Amino acid sequence: MSFRELRDFTEMMRALGYPRLISMENFRTPNFILVSEVLFWLVKRYEPQTDIPADVETEQDRVFFIKAVAQFMATKAHIKLNTKKLYQADGYAVKELLKITSVLYDAMNTKGVEHMDLSEENSSKFKFDLGSKIADLKAARQLASEITSKGASMYDLLGKEVELREARTESIARPLEINEAEKVMKIAINCVMEQVQKTKDMLNNVALDEANLEAKIEKRKLELERSQKRLQTLQSVRPAFMDEYEKIEEQLQKQYSTYLEKFRNLTYLEQLLDDHRRAEQEMFEEAANMLRLMQNRLKEEEQLLLKGARRAGVRIMGTMQGGDTEEDEVSGDSEIDLDEDEEEDDMEDKSIEISPRKFVLRARKPEPLEESDNDF
Repeated sequence: MSFRELRDFTEMMRALGYPRLISMENFRTPNFILVSEVLFWLVKRYEPQTDIPADVETEQDRVFFIKAVAQFMATKAHIKLNTKKLYQADGYAVKELLKITSVLYDAMNTKGVEHMDLSEENSSKFKFDLGSKIADLKAARQLASEITSKGASMYDLLGKEVELREARTESIARPLEINEAEKVMKIAINCVMEQVQKTKDMLNNVALDEANLEAKIEKRKLELERSQKRLQTLQSVRPAFMDEYEKIEEQLQKQYSTYLEKFRNLTYLEQLLDDHRRAEQEMFEEAANMLRLMQNRLKEEEQLLLKGARRAGVRIMGTMQGGDTEEDEVSGDSEIDLDEDEEEDDMEDKSIEISPRKFVLRARKPEPLEESDNDF
């Protein structure tokens, strides 16, 4: 079964007015019900008065039905059907059905066979799908344009009928010359022979091309098999450098692990170094701050000492101006000495307090006042 035969069968059944829509997919698998319906409908279309049983429920009924249809078509229409292919009810049955449908289709085209009933025709038209008729519509438009052009040319030719009638009658009345007819026949025969020879040459070329293509296909197949065998051998053989490659890969893995370990250690040590430097910097800043505080405290103490010395000098000057006795002078000196001793004791106490902080700074002692009797 070919696609062309199946398409022709479906189109012929539509043209004959079969009420059911037949698809090209109906004969992919055996479908005896559809084949029996088509056969019964074709037989009734060929001979409406035929009495053939339509019962196909059992296997014996199907065999009897196929034999009856084949016998009827052989006796009435002189069409020989293959009963085995019809019983298969698949694509091979389409060839046998096409024999009957082609006869009915040709009879309808040549003799203008009418359709069975107007109602069936209308129902079948409404069942058709318009999407499958687009090509038919295009062909109908083309035929309409050709009909108009042919009608115009025919009208022109009929207008020349009066002039051509006389020439036609003369040519008919003139006796036919055998030599000229023979020459024309020979020319026609030679043309036909040339066409036949060209067709044979084309067929021979097709055979040669087919042989060349088959040779190329065989060659490609051999190359493919050879390549597959070579691939299998290459996959099965272990390369010579594979052991060395695996050893180097293991060494590389070890080196990479050591590299990662050293890199982590280096990063950790760098972090510790940064922390240490930061701590030292904080200690230096703290020491500088403490030194600054100590310097400020010493300055304040020096200022206090200077103020005390000035007060002591003012006190001595007051005793001189008051005209005190020597005993008073001695008592004043003793008071000054006591004040100096107390200030020295205070300075010693402060130096003792400062010494535990690692910064031993001693206060400068004020210069002792010179005692002499020549001040006056």
